[in-house]
Amino acid sequence: MKFRFIIVLLLAASLFFSGCAENNQNRENNTQPAEKVVIGTKLFQESYITAHMVSLLLEEQGYDTEVKENLGGTLVNYEALKKGDIQSYIEYTGTIYSQILKKPPLEEWDPEVVYEESEKGMLESDGVVIASSLGFEDAYAIAVDREWAENQGVNTISDLEPYASEMSVGTDPEFATREDGLPQLARVYGFSFKNYNSMAPGIMYEAMENNEVDAISAYTTDTRNDLYGLKVLEDDKHALPPYDAVVLVTESFAEDNPEAMEALSQLNGRIDQDTMRRLNGEYDIEGRSAKDIARDYLIEEGLISS
Repeated sequence: MKFRFIIVLLLAASLFFSGCAENNQNRENNTQPAEKVVIGTKLFQESYITAHMVSLLLEEQGYDTEVKENLGGTLVNYEALKKGDIQSYIEYTGTIYSQILKKPPLEEWDPEVVYEESEKGMLESDGVVIASSLGFEDAYAIAVDREWAENQGVNTISDLEPYASEMSVGTDPEFATREDGLPQLARVYGFSFKNYNSMAPGIMYEAMENNEVDAISAYTTDTRNDLYGLKVLEDDKHALPPYDAVVLVTESFAEDNPEAMEALSQLNGRIDQDTMRRLNGEYDIEGRSAKDIARDYLIEEGLISS
């Protein structure tokens, strides 16, 4: 009996230390797979739609997912990603370059350079990687009333110089103060607007319709530019950087979830600007839910079954 008791103790000890070693190894390598994949979003329709695409692709691979719509702006989502509060969100290369990595403007913006510097900088600084590049650019732009622009002969941002000192601009919560936003326009074009009003993107367009502002910081893939009768002005001095849409995850998530990375790679180059504008229109004009829009698109593309 004593011999059997000793054997049992030895086996128990072996299992205990083996478990400890395995747990320590997992902690050291951070290789535990995600129990739930949480995808964050910014404060506008495109962010919701693309986040649901990520969610549905991962669910097709058996992942449990959650989309947190309206999580916040750039830094809120990025910090949440680094902390592990979310596992993914969609960002834009120009924003990564200028706002997250704080790199100085290039003399001449090159989308490939911005992409490569963003990819390299995030990995080295924060262990964040690009899971896929969606294929479209959603750039910032200045938009004004189309009828007013036609009457005044305004087609470019440079053309605003005689009027800017009397113009009020509606901007999203970031564009007014971020270095690649209004400050950059002022540096490059040499003039500033009378004032700005920071507001949610949806309110921004309504403010334009109600004549509460004279211009807004629009998005080039936003169908509301047409819906509200706006003219997007040409950035003739190329003040604003390229904003290619990319899916971000942490390096540890990528290493622990190869199936997820393979699923997300299917989005590489999949969505062009016209397609994204159409999908945004389904949300803004037709009133469809972001999840339904994402699901129908993925089914149409043969990326999910239902």
